[in-house]
Amino acid sequence: MPLNQRFAFLGGGVMATAILRSLLDRGVLQPGQVVVSDPQEKSRKSLEALGVRAVAANAEALVGADVVVLAVKPFVLPAVLQENADRITPGQLVVSIAAGVSLAQMEAALPAGVPVIRVMPNTPVLVGAGAAAICRGTAATPEHAALVREVFEAGGICVEVSEAQMDAVTGLSGSGPAYVCLIIEALADGAVRMGLPRDVAQKLAAQTVLGGAQWVLETGEHPAVLKDRVATPGGTTIAGLAALEEAGVRSGLIKAVEAATRRSTELGKK
Repeated sequence: MPLNQRFAFLGGGVMATAILRSLLDRGVLQPGQVVVSDPQEKSRKSLEALGVRAVAANAEALVGADVVVLAVKPFVLPAVLQENADRITPGQLVVSIAAGVSLAQMEAALPAGVPVIRVMPNTPVLVGAGAAAICRGTAATPEHAALVREVFEAGGICVEVSEAQMDAVTGLSGSGPAYVCLIIEALADGAVRMGLPRDVAQKLAAQTVLGGAQWVLETGEHPAVLKDRVATPGGTTIAGLAALEEAGVRSGLIKAVEAATRRSTELGKK
């Protein structure tokens, strides 16, 4: 459904551009509804190619905005908030994609009553297959949350969680695309070792991972149930699954999510 709000993106980097593309490509926003601020002229020219207005100053982007998307690096965000807090009002919705910066930190830097929502998106939003999670600040309403979900569902799926769960989201879907790329690379390497050409192996591996994921999402069944449907007694799949168990792949992936979650917590404290 098209939105009628005016959006200001403070920061026009890779993730901001990916989110913006998903909104424009699916007709959720029209270019005239968006202003993006970025200090880099090269970035502004790239953004202007999308049809949106790109400016150098955050203050200019904020004028007339209904939704303010904070898309700067986490270490830059406190300064951006400090410099622009007097230009942001409770009538605007502030949405942050800066990892590790808490709702309390942002609310303390902004005027009282400004609604704030944190989002953890991930890079597959670039191809319309993102996974995002949001959490609400004290002044953010269910209507604000619904608006933000609509924004991020333009580029994939979006769920709402508590802020206490955001580090786990970072460890799973935030970092997860890298784990999946590693899995695809390893599957392709195995196929190359067994005689398939590299390009064929990579294409089949990537499509297999995509198909398995879509199968889980569309059926809603537990992955173990679907796994068992493929693994016939004494067959090839159960032999491969036994090798994965012996190599500790399952425990390795669990530990990866745990390690990334802990690191996200550490970075948030800094």
